[in-house]
Amino acid sequence: MSGLSELYQNVILEHNRSPRNYRSMDDADATAEGHNPLCGDQLTVWLRLDGDVVRDVSFQGAGCAISKASASLMTSAVKGKTRPEIEALFARFHRLVTGMLPAGETETLGKLAVFSGVSEFPVRVKCATLSWHTLRQAMQAAGERPGAEAEGLAEPRP
Repeated sequence: MSGLSELYQNVILEHNRSPRNYRSMDDADATAEGHNPLCGDQLTVWLRLDGDVVRDVSFQGAGCAISKASASLMTSAVKGKTRPEIEALFARFHRLVTGMLPAGETETLGKLAVFSGVSEFPVRVKCATLSWHTLRQAMQAAGERPGAEAEGLAEPRP
């Protein structure tokens, strides 16, 4: 195993053992539940917004090391970001784990680059992206709540 691969594996294992932002959130603006029926991963994502900016995000659940580490790193990566920034980050992350991200763009993902090896195991892509899809559901739920249009969270209705 190369030094970089070993480092990446150690980061994933550390975030699995001691996940960041692993807690429920009583004052969340939205929550969503995600489930990966292929391997049994389950998680809940809580989200607190200030307008279009994620002020806090957390998760709880059970799953494989990749799923839990991805949720941990995702929650750290999206705090302080807007919905468009999160969508762009998820698009790059998805290209990374599916092997479609050009090598020169890996550094744009920061610590999320540790998931580059997931592309070698296509069945694990769903493990790595479960928390991201669940976060999207929570952001959509926040956008549908009353007053969200005035805060810039939802598309205006015709």
